Amino acid sequence: MDMVTSATSLSRSGLSDWIIQRFSALILAAYSLCILASFLTTPEMGYAEWRALFDSNLMRIFSIFTLFALCGHAWVGMWTVGTDYLTERQLGGGATAIRLVYQAICVLLIAVYLLWGISIFWGS
Repeated sequence: MDMVTSATSLSRSGLSDWIIQRFSALILAAYSLCILASFLTTPEMGYAEWRALFDSNLMRIFSIFTLFALCGHAWVGMWTVGTDYLTERQLGGGATAIRLVYQAICVLLIAVYLLWGISIFWGS
């Protein structure tokens, strides 16, 4: 049985990908707690309060940092799913082509979401 080896891995090392996945999960959890805390401390949050929260450069930077963490987290997860389940054993001889198309679509979507997120946080 051939192992899937690919240059499309984020770090080309399983341990590094595992660390990226866990570290990015911590960043996502911290961001979620920050948003939750803002809702709890401002129970009557309206558009003005929400806008004031995200007009802060510190919150914008934290949001962009979290967006990058989300994209890294998603890529490692999607790459893992692709290499684990889109194999020759599962799909036959066309598995490599299917996996590359899948990975290209994932990269395209993650890039679009990243750029869209940056434009949302810094565009206004």
